[in-house]
Amino acid sequence: MADTSPLISDIETAAARLKGHAERTPLLNAPLLDAEFGRRIFVKAECLQKTGSFKYRGARNAVAALSDAQRAAGVIAFSSGNHAQGVALAARELGATSVIIMPSDAPSLKIVNTRALGAEVVLYDRETEDRDEIGERLSAERGLSLIKPFDNPNVIAGQGTTGLEIAEQSRLAGIDGADVLICCGGGGLTSGIAIALAAKSPDLTPRPVEPEGFDDVTRSLATGTIQTNPRRSGSICDAIITPSPGHLTFPILAAHCGPGVVVSDDDALRAMAIAFTRLKIVLEPGGAVALAAALFHRADSRDVIAVASGGNVDAPLFRMALEKYA
Repeated sequence: MADTSPLISDIETAAARLKGHAERTPLLNAPLLDAEFGRRIFVKAECLQKTGSFKYRGARNAVAALSDAQRAAGVIAFSSGNHAQGVALAARELGATSVIIMPSDAPSLKIVNTRALGAEVVLYDRETEDRDEIGERLSAERGLSLIKPFDNPNVIAGQGTTGLEIAEQSRLAGIDGADVLICCGGGGLTSGIAIALAAKSPDLTPRPVEPEGFDDVTRSLATGTIQTNPRRSGSICDAIITPSPGHLTFPILAAHCGPGVVVSDDDALRAMAIAFTRLKIVLEPGGAVALAAALFHRADSRDVIAVASGGNVDAPLFRMALEKYA
């Protein structure tokens, strides 16, 4: 696929590629949570996806779409951890070697798991080094296929399969006219879901959710132009800290998404504790911001769907969330 916006047909092709490989994750609901917050709150539990996040969908689709020769040469990706694990597993399953560029301050669990999945891990300083430059250089030097975490049409199409499932599951749950809140970094998951919902459930409105200080997508949607974050680190929501929305993802977000929502790190910790006590799922901070928006930043009493995008959290941080709020 060329570097153009994927179509709903591309997402459907991705769904066929992923069948029997990616998990069909549940759409959860807890009546006690609904009663406490005054509306029906549904959670798409992508934390239960292979490798603990939605990233496996896009990674598997992108690696599967390569030619035999490209897979034989190997793949490279950059990621704070979730895309890393998704690419590492997909590459191993499809017989390719993988090199993953990760920030040195990524959670140790993500680094350990990426190596355990067979990837060569290259660490960098996200404050002083440019991961895009490192990725392009190593890709050229070693002849590797670069699989970007969001600005890749096959990755977007793979993430969009989440949206196909939400469209079907929401109909079965009797959901009509809801916001779909999505944890958002560079916009791969959000744009993929947006394309799927526009085609299959236009009554569901995708809305990106970001942490305070790293709200580039929210500001970009408000201004109509791509905005950049002044910082590259400083939030516990490591999974969704990106410099700016992608050049491929932003036009999709602008065409299909409602306004962004911005939540605090403390909101994310509270949502992690509630997810565990009410839904019995484990979320990482970046994977909990959509639920935080659903719980603490509501504008009306309509049903809401929050995508719980990942659960790869180090034990000390998860313990802190529970001790503080459970």
